[in-house]
Amino acid sequence: MRRLFIVVVCCLGLGSCTNPFAPRLAEPDDTLPILGDQTTVEGVFQNFRFAYVFKDTLTYGRLLDRSFSFVFRNYDRVEDVTWGRDEDMLATQGLFNAAQQLDLIWNDVVSQSGDSLVQNISRGFNLTIVFRADDIERSQGRVDLRLERKDPKDPWKIVRWRDDSNFF
Repeated sequence: MRRLFIVVVCCLGLGSCTNPFAPRLAEPDDTLPILGDQTTVEGVFQNFRFAYVFKDTLTYGRLLDRSFSFVFRNYDRVEDVTWGRDEDMLATQGLFNAAQQLDLIWNDVVSQSGDSLVQNISRGFNLTIVFRADDIERSQGRVDLRLERKDPKDPWKIVRWRDDSNFF
């Protein structure tokens, strides 16, 4: 009986010790939003970055208007190429599936004009795409976005994205 008492006391004593090599997990901070408020322009950019970093097509799709168009310059054919929302979602899903890691950094706003229902924004960015440890693509450039909404309380949607990127 005495031996059982000692074993129980030792187990309870050891169970209550704190291991300095295994600190407890941080408590989640529910006051910090994971996604941005898409009724603000900055919230659109925050959600755009979130979608890329976490390869989240649902969040990405919520950024795009039904009438969305993506425009980029094909320098080999010396022409602009345009595609719609469906093609962009497929291309983005392909990128998200192919990449091991994506990192998107938004730089300074180059220009911004508009009102509470339409915004035209030109902003620099850096994008790093890790396909494999030995296959990393870096892009820097500028996006020219047109954001629209029907009411100032509605979330902004990207209607047009012109991409002026340089791969190096």
